[in-house]
Amino acid sequence: MPIEPVSRVLLRDQAVTLIRSAILSGELPPGSVVKDSALAGRLGLSVAPVRTALARLADEGLVESKPQSHTRVTPLVLRQVRDAAVVVRAMHELAVAEAAPAVTAADVTAMRAANRRFAVAVATGDLDTALAADDELHDVLLARCGNGAVRATIDRFTPAVRRLERQRFAAAHGHGSVVLHERLISACANGDVAAAVSTTTEIWTALLSELEETPDERS
Repeated sequence: MPIEPVSRVLLRDQAVTLIRSAILSGELPPGSVVKDSALAGRLGLSVAPVRTALARLADEGLVESKPQSHTRVTPLVLRQVRDAAVVVRAMHELAVAEAAPAVTAADVTAMRAANRRFAVAVATGDLDTALAADDELHDVLLARCGNGAVRATIDRFTPAVRRLERQRFAAAHGHGSVVLHERLISACANGDVAAAVSTTTEIWTALLSELEETPDERS
């Protein structure tokens, strides 16, 4: 087996995952200044993969850099989160439209299992598990869709939405999502593309409605 230079790429990806998680959880709060050397020390990495990770997170809108000044976690500007949520909704609608006709029995089983985990997490107030299960459910359809551009766009804009979701997550919203998830799964199982797409729209519109009810914040 040929030796390939993969370690730097893996370190970069690991740094992206860890720093993104710290931002989404609030460990690195909105507006906080981040220094690549300090982050590298905390992560046990060299500065190079951390700088590469911060550049990628800047593309996701999670950090911003000012030349000759500093890099900081971007403040939560609700208008920008709403804009991102609209794009994510459109991409999920497209993914479901392409995936629903090809959904397999195994896909349905996987989605139902994810929704059960989601329901239990919502009932117990386990936000991390709830969001992970939600991602797992929708990832089944994204994988079945197989559209790389759709996946890339969702990966690009979802973190901004998730950051606000973590702050505003409510049990009532979660219980409603359990029902909508089950409706989506049933539509896919029955090959009802129109119902699957409309339910996906309803899932994301519910989130957007909550954002619309929240006053904008600016830094």
